[in-house]
Amino acid sequence: MCQMKLRQIMEVLPLTLRAGDAGLDVEVSGGYAADLLSCAMAGACHGDLWITLQGHVNVVAIASLNELAGIIVTENKPIAPDTLAKADTEGVPVFSCACDTFQVVGRLWELGVRG
Repeated sequence: MCQMKLRQIMEVLPLTLRAGDAGLDVEVSGGYAADLLSCAMAGACHGDLWITLQGHVNVVAIASLNELAGIIVTENKPIAPDTLAKADTEGVPVFSCACDTFQVVGRLWELGVRG
């Protein structure tokens, strides 16, 4: 399994950092893609990078609870201001991306990030 830092992934993928810049040197050990919060809570593991369409504050709670490396919100979906504020407080990096979830997961797979 390839381990990369968020900073390295951000240099390769077309991501915009929206919050949590203090966590960019976190190691990403895997990835998880889901839009249902209950699925992410049950399936995402410590160190995973979560790819989702959701931009509300509960995504930060789940990322903190599961000790995820960060969150990528795809398709430039809106991210609520309270989500970004909570992400900064919790130290959870949140990115936005114009690509769809399928494209982001494919690019992460090419980089060696596995589920």
